Amino acid sequence: MSWTDSHCHVQYDGVGLDAVDEARAVGVARIVCIGTDVEESRKAIDMARAAGDGVWATVGVHPHDAKDGVDGLDALLDEPEVVAVGECGLDYHYEHSPRAAQRAVFAAQIALARERDLALVVHTREAWDDTFDVLVGEGPPERVVLHCFTGGPDEARRGLELGAALSFSGIVTFKGANDVRSAAALCPLDRLMVETDAPYLAPVPNRGKTNRPAWVPLVGEAVAAARGCPVAEVEAATWAAAERLFRLG
Repeated sequence: MSWTDSHCHVQYDGVGLDAVDEARAVGVARIVCIGTDVEESRKAIDMARAAGDGVWATVGVHPHDAKDGVDGLDALLDEPEVVAVGECGLDYHYEHSPRAAQRAVFAAQIALARERDLALVVHTREAWDDTFDVLVGEGPPERVVLHCFTGGPDEARRGLELGAALSFSGIVTFKGANDVRSAAALCPLDRLMVETDAPYLAPVPNRGKTNRPAWVPLVGEAVAAARGCPVAEVEAATWAAAERLFRLG
């Protein structure tokens, strides 16, 4: 058994192929490299191709870039390295794109995931109600993950009722993240995932540094502590959940 970093941006400056090798050396055998616009999605595919076995890509438009639309995404979904649509969703903290554009582009990517029978990777920040409204209104795909889960038990239950998996990041190690730890404690093991979101959100004791996929075991250890269970149980469960959600070979 080993770890899966279910969400990171290895293609970004400051991470790169060396980070994949570093992760493999500490038992992180699988990595999903996440696209955030058409250009970064292409880079994610190229990174997965260059890294080889155990690395996959997603294709999506982040809510920050929703104003640019989804033209060009569909053609990238045919690449064999692609296992999901996203990350996509709503971000009302920065509002780099108008809310109406965010909702329209989110809805378009939900439709793409359903048409292509791909998983959907959802980003939501300060937009829980609208995120769930759009998912329900469009009809969620069979496989959905709420990445970098930042809610508490109430949001967790709402996501789980929709059939979504919950993916926990380094935030679960932060001192003030009691709600996130409570959500991790109640999440069923078969819908529990871990991620780094590298290069962001490095877990304690590396907070403030450029995050690395090699640090996903620290996230898993914090989730295990929140659940009061052995780390190996979280390791096995998150490995299996990522395999099911992304249909990893």
